[in-house]
Amino acid sequence: MSALKRHYDLTAIWRNEPGWRGYLRSVNHSDIGKRFIVAAFAFFAIGGVLAMLIRAQLATPRSAFVGPEVYNQLFTMHGSIMMFLFAIPMFEGLTMYLLPKMLGSRDLAFPRLSSLGWWCYLFGGTIIVIAMLAGVAPDAGWFLYPPLSGKTYTPGINSDVWLLGVTFVEISAMCAAIEITVSILKLRAAGMRLDRMPIFAWYLLATAGMMVFGFPPLILGSILLEVERAFGWPFYSPELGGSPLLWQHLFWLFGHPEVYIIFLPAAGAVSTILPVMARTRLLGHGAIVAAILALAFLSFGLWVHHMFTTGIPHMALGFFSAASALVAIPTAVQMFAWLGTLWQGRPEMKLPMLYLIGFFIMFVIGGLTGVMLAMVPFDAQAHDTAFVTAHLHYVLVGGFVFPMLAAAYYWLPHFTGRERVMRVGEAAFWLIFIGFNLTFFMMHLTGLLGMPRRIDTYAEGMGWTWLNLLSSVGGFLQAFGFALFLIDVVLQIWLGRIHRRNPWGATTLEWAMPIPAPAYNFASLPTVSTRDPLADDPDLGVALARGEGLLADIRHGWRETLAVDMTTGAPDHIVILPGNSWLPIATAAMLGGFFVAMLAGIYVVAPIFLIGTIWLGWRWAWTNGSRADIGALPTGGGLSLPTSFEAQRTTGWWGSVFALAASATLFASLLFGYGFLWTIAPNWPPPALIPPSLIVPLLAIGGAATAMIASRAGRMPIALAGHLAIIGALILLLASAPSPSSHAYAATSAALAAYGIFHAGLAAVMVAFLMARAKAGFHSAARAGEPRIMRLWSDHGAGAGAFVAVLLVVPGWFA
Repeated sequence: MSALKRHYDLTAIWRNEPGWRGYLRSVNHSDIGKRFIVAAFAFFAIGGVLAMLIRAQLATPRSAFVGPEVYNQLFTMHGSIMMFLFAIPMFEGLTMYLLPKMLGSRDLAFPRLSSLGWWCYLFGGTIIVIAMLAGVAPDAGWFLYPPLSGKTYTPGINSDVWLLGVTFVEISAMCAAIEITVSILKLRAAGMRLDRMPIFAWYLLATAGMMVFGFPPLILGSILLEVERAFGWPFYSPELGGSPLLWQHLFWLFGHPEVYIIFLPAAGAVSTILPVMARTRLLGHGAIVAAILALAFLSFGLWVHHMFTTGIPHMALGFFSAASALVAIPTAVQMFAWLGTLWQGRPEMKLPMLYLIGFFIMFVIGGLTGVMLAMVPFDAQAHDTAFVTAHLHYVLVGGFVFPMLAAAYYWLPHFTGRERVMRVGEAAFWLIFIGFNLTFFMMHLTGLLGMPRRIDTYAEGMGWTWLNLLSSVGGFLQAFGFALFLIDVVLQIWLGRIHRRNPWGATTLEWAMPIPAPAYNFASLPTVSTRDPLADDPDLGVALARGEGLLADIRHGWRETLAVDMTTGAPDHIVILPGNSWLPIATAAMLGGFFVAMLAGIYVVAPIFLIGTIWLGWRWAWTNGSRADIGALPTGGGLSLPTSFEAQRTTGWWGSVFALAASATLFASLLFGYGFLWTIAPNWPPPALIPPSLIVPLLAIGGAATAMIASRAGRMPIALAGHLAIIGALILLLASAPSPSSHAYAATSAALAAYGIFHAGLAAVMVAFLMARAKAGFHSAARAGEPRIMRLWSDHGAGAGAFVAVLLVVPGWFA
């Protein structure tokens, strides 16, 4: 087959339909990645406008530009947009576009999941922005601390918009986390061992893993707070046994890893771009990988340093202060490796390099002020002042935005296939760099002079006036710089000349293809033997286009890519990916209906949307699989491999593992809340306990054992009965429990029981689905992947349900 015919045939398989139908149905990773990037930049622009309004208000004392109510909405929306609608989605978009290309794959592991994540992000962000335009935007701070976010202080729907909108967006983040993790571990080029992965993939793997374990506490905290606001369950109300500190713990269990979730992808861009700009190889690759993993691990032990002034015991203060200082070590390892790379190379002062230098300067300043805030005595003085705001912006803007701007100019030729037109980008850099430092360096000084955060005005004579005016001027300089950046990008897209392949002379696989990239990425898939495949074989891209790699042949119109062994990179099986579909947007719309119904207080209607979501999930899963055994198929290079319908550990199995890890983290966070309130919160012991019982735990344990044993024996009706027994036991427990609105003990007990009922019910649905699939002929001895996946969910649902049933009756036995 000629290279041209192969290109046309592959394009016909992988391309989108023309027109609006193609846009709505697309699941291609390049399309989804571009959409995330464009939408994230649009939200960034909205957040930037809000920041300018804030600076206009604070430019002079006793300003009447906006009132306190509007100002509260401005700073809450600015923080929420930048954290949840810009930073995470921007890196997700860049990752979705680049990752398969870097790994030598044709797509991500779950294309429809990526599309679902996009629509959830778009719908959730739209809800938040519409609320702002309607004047009911969140106004309790982007951290939404109770009791300020409770019904007493914010009786309207302002806080509900944050809780429901952000939680909707977090569904997108969890989709991306599972997608990225499984894609890196399984969908790599043949021969790409873990130690041969590009450094960017290591950063993304650590980031996605942190998202799997870092986002569930926030999702749980948001659910509990919304349930308290909607139904009066007192998780955070001290007068009924709750505690507002529970929210702080759950929020910062997410919030501090969040800082590194934002930083690590940006650092990955630095580690990828810097060696190319310095015309050398990255120094200390192994040390950087160790630092990445150490940073990911340590970031989960720092959340309390956001709570030093809340009455934490002195021993805990010392521990978390030391941990906060310790995290500087892996960051310093990366910084010195980057400086060593510059020292051994011959840096070229091209535009991406300018932004990297700006990153070095500002991130070091942010890191130094971070070490200052890690010291308890200093933090006690600077807490809740503008100094903390300045530190946060030096870390997040210096540590994320500047590397992303470098990445934009570095990878823009890959997106567009065109060269830059004018030298507008350099002017944009200097405006952004000078404006940023003028804005936030002054805020360090106002903070040290005692200016609090989140105030809408201040009196004359405080010594803050000129510093605030300079900060505001700097903010508007930044805005002009970002406007020039946007103009530069648009000019390149519309007017730039056609660019040659690999204009930077890079060594990673994303440059081994024509630019802009075709829908299928690679005409045939590469086999690699080093970490820098294009350095060893500059003509690799041409050879792949000629069909000299793996999976060069086209069969049945399938979208095929390669799965490998997680550690060795040896080819494992052929992944057959789904094509374009309405299901992602329909599922996101159904979930959106649920969140809107909750926001509007139409609680009777909300379950209908959940039932619709389950039905769409059934349809989604039904479109996978084969009704006949296929056997091993020729892959190229003398290899024959099974398809994903008949493989042992498929991407679906690994996706379920990480989804359940996230669910287990949410469960562990709920158990933490149960124990925290029991031991720390006021107004305990509760006025009434769940009555002691042997029937409930025995029924639940018996149902769990029945479900686990029967699912392994292939007795699906018996397994279904086991899960129904667990649900029945937990319903009996709730019937005998005190009212959830009476005390935090009853509320947390009901939440635990609801978790058990939900997962046992989900497992029951999956068992019923498996029975229907077996009857339809989708299963055989070779095609046993779905039963393996079902057993994971069945075991988790059964185990969690039985554990909850035992846990909740134990206090009554010992009362």
